[in-house]
Amino acid sequence: MKNLFSYATNLTLRIKDIQRHQKKIMDLQYETIWANIYHDSIKGNREIKSLPLNIGRFAGSYAFFYVLFRIMTDKRPKRILEFGLGESSKFISTFIKNEWHENLHTIVEHDENWRKNFEKSFELSKESQIMIFPLTTKNVKGFDVLSYQNIENTVTGKYDLYVIDGPFGCERYSRYDIVGLLTNLQKDDDFIIILDDYDRAGEKDTLNDIENLLKQKGITSETGIYRGEKSVAVVVSEQNKYFTTL
Repeated sequence: MKNLFSYATNLTLRIKDIQRHQKKIMDLQYETIWANIYHDSIKGNREIKSLPLNIGRFAGSYAFFYVLFRIMTDKRPKRILEFGLGESSKFISTFIKNEWHENLHTIVEHDENWRKNFEKSFELSKESQIMIFPLTTKNVKGFDVLSYQNIENTVTGKYDLYVIDGPFGCERYSRYDIVGLLTNLQKDDDFIIILDDYDRAGEKDTLNDIENLLKQKGITSETGIYRGEKSVAVVVSEQNKYFTTL
């Protein structure tokens, strides 16, 4: 009986390993498809096509950059808030430099050294502003999560586009600062929220609370998930639901 139980346990673990492996293969296949879609979509944009980008790993995936490209070209957001200085900062700033001006692009970053290194290799648009907030830890529903220190008292107002790819992820309630900032939203506000790394449990927690907050405020929203090597969640006001079906 003991041997039979051990065999069943090992078999269950083996099946779970196979399922995880199959999911990884499928995610990589999706990412390859998104890469092809992304490269096709940018063919008419000379500046973006020639922009050196390090896509994947710690940066956004091809699914992420395809969705961002479509939002920047089709929606042309004027007020942009971005968590995490990096490849997407280059991407957004290039649009602003070459496509239109009079934008506000606020980039929230925690690492001053990373900012200095970044600025040595890339010149942001004059409309792109980097704000440094040291990391701290706060408690969310019994879990310790990384947070940008004092961000809720410094970054105020509403934005057309929120790009959330920082700070580092947490096991639960990851990148939760965005929830507090969204309390400014009201009915009929026009917004798009991109939440990267939605394949992780912590980002799923945060998305769930974003949706609950919007519902409590009586704001009609739609959510779309783009699956690739890393999944991307997009939450939009009703007038932007097109961006959940790209």
